[in-house]
Amino acid sequence: MEPTAKRAGLTREKVLRAALALTDRDGIEKLSMRRLGTELGVEAMTLYHYVPNKSALLDGLVELVVSAVRTGEDAARADWTGRLRDLADSLRTELLRHPGVIPLVATRPVGTAAALRAVEATGAALVAAGFTPVVALRIVNAVATLVIGHCLAEAATTPGHPEPPAAALDLADFPTLAAATAAGLGTPADHDARFTLALDALLTGLATTRP
Repeated sequence: MEPTAKRAGLTREKVLRAALALTDRDGIEKLSMRRLGTELGVEAMTLYHYVPNKSALLDGLVELVVSAVRTGEDAARADWTGRLRDLADSLRTELLRHPGVIPLVATRPVGTAAALRAVEATGAALVAAGFTPVVALRIVNAVATLVIGHCLAEAATTPGHPEPPAAALDLADFPTLAAATAAGLGTPADHDARFTLALDALLTGLATTRP
């Protein structure tokens, strides 16, 4: 390890957390090894002692966010639908806490041991409830896909295009949309209600597939 890295007190986790903070502040499109090195006070080449390349850095960001998800194993959750609801609520919380990482979670498969623990714990709970391993993992994927898609619509921006959306349309010719907007469509409370509605519908449907 280079003396500069020792003086900076760097570790893989410190590098990843600095990258996450940079992404939270400036967006994923501004994340580069050079900028991250500047944030940490080291040359970009020093970072390769901790992450071998940019791809590994991005995987590490996914790991940080996903590994923070709780799966209900420490709660009094005997029912498998409750475990899935815990997983969905916790994943949504973590994604909304780091909206710049949402596109990464949506497009990069979970590929580290730390990130896979939440998947394994939830899948094992579903197997204990009577599902086969392959169906259990399909269910976990279905719930995660719902959460990620909802968060993309709720909070994510297009990487490289942080400009605000175009001005709202005149809804005079769309009375249903106008009434819904007047009733709070698109507000934070509405996002919560939409998420709960979709999750309830998914879990109700999944319950019919249990052996």
